[in-house]
Amino acid sequence: MNKRFTEEQIIGFLHEAEAGLPIKELCRRRGFSEASYYLWCSKFGGMSVSDAKRLKELESENTRLKKMLAESMLEIEVTRETLRKSGERTLPPRVGAPHDGTRFERESGTSGDPHERQCTALSAKAGSQPEPA
Repeated sequence: MNKRFTEEQIIGFLHEAEAGLPIKELCRRRGFSEASYYLWCSKFGGMSVSDAKRLKELESENTRLKKMLAESMLEIEVTRETLRKSGERTLPPRVGAPHDGTRFERESGTSGDPHERQCTALSAKAGSQPEPA
């Protein structure tokens, strides 16, 4: 988009109109439409030049952050899709799940209370007995 006027010039135009110059006359002298004037009023009305510069900086920072967010979300989605296609789990293992080749078994004769389980190591030897608790 080709901008003919800088923020400083636009704010100057708005101040001229506030000083009493008729809007039609201001638009004719400076070479812009009344629609542009009212658009600028809604965007820059009541601002100083330093406020307009700060607004421009914030808008560019916001654009940069939105781009970073979109890129990271795309990367996450690609990773999820790759994991789905490869058949791997997309979620980490359950909290508290054994990671050392052990499994939980119920002791014989106990209720279904999970606190009454004992951890038994899986053994490569056939017929090995679990250690007493």
